[in-house]
Amino acid sequence: MKKLIFCLTTLFLSLTFLPLQSNAAEKIHTTLTAPIPAKSSNSKILELRLNEINKMDKSSLKTSEKRNLRKETKSLERQRRHDGGVYYISGGTILLIIVLLIIL
Repeated sequence: MKKLIFCLTTLFLSLTFLPLQSNAAEKIHTTLTAPIPAKSSNSKILELRLNEINKMDKSSLKTSEKRNLRKETKSLERQRRHDGGVYYISGGTILLIIVLLIIL
């Protein structure tokens, strides 16, 4: 019973302080621009190099050469993602956003 009263009191107090915080916040008007989907020449070069690496016969390479190719592939993938403007959102983040939208 005491736990229920404590939870209800906490709930009511949090709801009474919520409007004060939202009124105090400044409203900043921003405009969002969509990224340009056109591929740059740099991303085309990166894609060609990745295709070239994938088509290679790696069975005759030494382990150090394979390791270097893996490192190069990872760095090219990072550069391609950075240039392309790809954003990854985890499942936990999506769940949190949905819960916040439902609450507000």
